[in-house]
Amino acid sequence: MPTIDYFVILIFSLLIVAAGVSFSKRGSDMKSYFAAGGSVPWSINGLSLYMSFFSAGTFVVWGSIAYQMGWVAISIQMTMCIGGFLVAFYTYIILFLSLAYTGAFLYPVAKIVNVSTGWPITTCVIGLGALILIYTIIGGLWAVIITDVLQFVILSIAIILVVYLSLQEVGGFQNFVAKVPDNFWNLTGGEYSWWFIAAFALYNLVFIGGNWAYVQRYTSVETEKDAKKVGLTFGFLYLISPLIWMLPPMVYKVINPNLGGLETEGAYMMICKLVLPGGMLGLMLGGMVFATASSVNTTLNLAASVITNDIFLLLRPNASDKQIMNTAKIATLVFGIGTIGVALLVPYVGGIVNVVLSVGAVTGCSLYGPPIWALFSKRQTGKSILQVTVLSLIVNIFLKMTFELSRANEMLFGTLFPFLLLAIYEAYFYIKKQNESPDYLKYQQLKTIAVPERSEKSQNTFAMKVLANTLIAIGLLLVGLGINSESSKLAIAVLGAMVIVIALFIHPVVKLKLND
Repeated sequence: MPTIDYFVILIFSLLIVAAGVSFSKRGSDMKSYFAAGGSVPWSINGLSLYMSFFSAGTFVVWGSIAYQMGWVAISIQMTMCIGGFLVAFYTYIILFLSLAYTGAFLYPVAKIVNVSTGWPITTCVIGLGALILIYTIIGGLWAVIITDVLQFVILSIAIILVVYLSLQEVGGFQNFVAKVPDNFWNLTGGEYSWWFIAAFALYNLVFIGGNWAYVQRYTSVETEKDAKKVGLTFGFLYLISPLIWMLPPMVYKVINPNLGGLETEGAYMMICKLVLPGGMLGLMLGGMVFATASSVNTTLNLAASVITNDIFLLLRPNASDKQIMNTAKIATLVFGIGTIGVALLVPYVGGIVNVVLSVGAVTGCSLYGPPIWALFSKRQTGKSILQVTVLSLIVNIFLKMTFELSRANEMLFGTLFPFLLLAIYEAYFYIKKQNESPDYLKYQQLKTIAVPERSEKSQNTFAMKVLANTLIAIGLLLVGLGINSESSKLAIAVLGAMVIVIALFIHPVVKLKLND
């Protein structure tokens, strides 16, 4: 890469880390650190949820599938919106398996940097893991949420430029359509059949609605109505965005149709390197890195919350606030180190596509399906939920290690088997005439206990200042890149101006002056 791109990456990274670190004094208690005060605006949390889920492998996993098979990647991704729409209307097991998820999330970040710079993948994993840990440990959930929103704005603008320039590279959209393989517009293909799509949609419904890392986005808003809006925001974004985000690697299939094996994981970055002018590649790479890192820091913050609340406080119920916060930060660090270790193993187990889809098939519905079922069933007990989780995990792992199931069958069985077990339990309790379990009755009693509400809206104002000021800095950086660019001067400068306008529109100080 040209020197200017490295310079832009450095400046962009410093801005993002500074935005996260600025919340160091705002996370002085558990609610601030793990729930951002409990009154985050629904629009901010909706974007954060989208970026947290979107970044798990969009550029590497789905970019690889888009390069190889075309529209199939869009079909798979659009199933994710179903979970968002429907969601709107075990501690130790989940913590252990969360390492697999976060490791799978960290690897694509490192892969992007590896493809762009040529640095060893091991160096990229360790370096980026350490960088993510810094601002997650210091800033808490607000740091995670604000950096998510920054990435959404920057990447949305940058991808529009990439799509425009990549289509120019192949002579326009019509020429692109004419040159791709005949089956490139099929909704399904190969191992990604309609059965896989259906199972993946159900998996995402369960995963988005039951994964603690994503539930955190619903619980940190102020009202139930706002929580529904978070889900709807996620759903609408995933209904539309795959049509735009997946075009660049699909276009690259026309430019270079000869990638194979793990090379396809780098297709997204390769098209960006080819078409983006100097400086913009650095900004795009920085945006990709921190956007994909969103899934890592989301889970790190959540895992630290579980370790602190459900393990440490159980052992030390009289711990001081300082001891609790120190434990939270140490837990984030330890879990982060484990995540780096898992990410280093990804190349040795078949690559990121295999890891993400297989881990999802084996663990997704086993972990999160039973708790969601229990929300609608008065008969289930804590014991039955735990037994279904453990048994379905054991069976799914056994099948994965013993038989070579197709991708569709693996996803279908992993998704449906836990629900079959739950249905059997439901029938058993019905025969026993257990209409309401003891656990459900205890839950009803807990609901009657008044919990004092505490809202920290002052944090919202501070967060919006940080977001707006950082966007202004990035907008000015874009304008500067546009002025110095040899090509696409006007387009880049206009994009920079748009970012500045967005920043001014949301800036609390500007809004206050306008209201006066």
